[in-house]
Amino acid sequence: MAPTQKLINDGNHTVDEMLAGVLAAHPNHLALAAPRAVIAKSGPRPGKVALIIGGGSGHEPTFLGFVGKGLADGCAVGNVFASPPPQPVVDAALATHGGAGVLLMYGNYAGDVMNFDMAAELLQMDNVEARTVLTTDDIASSPNPAKRRGVAGNVFIFKAAGAAADLMLPLDEVERIARHANARTYTMGVALSACSLPQTRRLNFDLPAGEMEIGMGIHGEPGIRRGPLKPADAVVDEMMDAILAEMAAPAGASVAVLVNSLGSTPLMELYILYARVAERLKLAGLGIHSSLVGPYCTSMEMAGASITVMHLDDELAKMLDHPCDCAMFRVG
Repeated sequence: MAPTQKLINDGNHTVDEMLAGVLAAHPNHLALAAPRAVIAKSGPRPGKVALIIGGGSGHEPTFLGFVGKGLADGCAVGNVFASPPPQPVVDAALATHGGAGVLLMYGNYAGDVMNFDMAAELLQMDNVEARTVLTTDDIASSPNPAKRRGVAGNVFIFKAAGAAADLMLPLDEVERIARHANARTYTMGVALSACSLPQTRRLNFDLPAGEMEIGMGIHGEPGIRRGPLKPADAVVDEMMDAILAEMAAPAGASVAVLVNSLGSTPLMELYILYARVAERLKLAGLGIHSSLVGPYCTSMEMAGASITVMHLDDELAKMLDHPCDCAMFRVG
């Protein structure tokens, strides 16, 4: 198979070249504290809990796009689809912490767990209180919520934690709200075609033409079912059936919704999906408090989409509505 076509210079340098471009494009929002440690120009301040997020590259705007006032104070940037090592996590935390502790947040992947936990231990040795919260919103990835992957629901979960920190709440409360947000966030995705890594420019899995895979992960992890590509409404119904069953929200409850592109799926298709999502939520008696449609947690050029629904309460609604000003995401 011919290599995929990408607008890059050298596959081995794509992350650092991307970072150079991001920092050049967003000088009012972002700075580099150390190699692969991006921090917010505004937001960190004395007495505030520092929120540090991070993970592999290739999912932009997740993670570094959510660094800014009102959301994350710093981000550790890994290689494509690979966890950052502990040092950038430590560097970002030390550059932003205001004496009130640090909360480290990342998706539930083995490399991230190992490296962020090691970073937390290193911070403790520097007398900086550090805690970790995993995101586990991908309901297709395991029947056990504790073993699930963190995917596009990161947007809502990080947003809630970042708002809590920006409101100057103590570390115990920021951690509690982060865990509460994670527990009430549900995502399922569908893939239509593979992506390729810049180093290899080879497709990272094989999905025959005319087929889809429900529940595939953002690195190409196996989903729960492969089959012929169905019309958009039928695809939404399969995903929403699973989300609504697990969420079990009573009629009259309020939700936040994200219809997310995995990379190459265009807005036209996302809005077709969203129309059916909104219809299903209305049929379930649920009100939509806020919605996002677009590429928020991508997988290079993978075709496909994911649906995330957060079951809101008054506290979480307040956190999602709290203003933030990031390089690639704003509220208020």
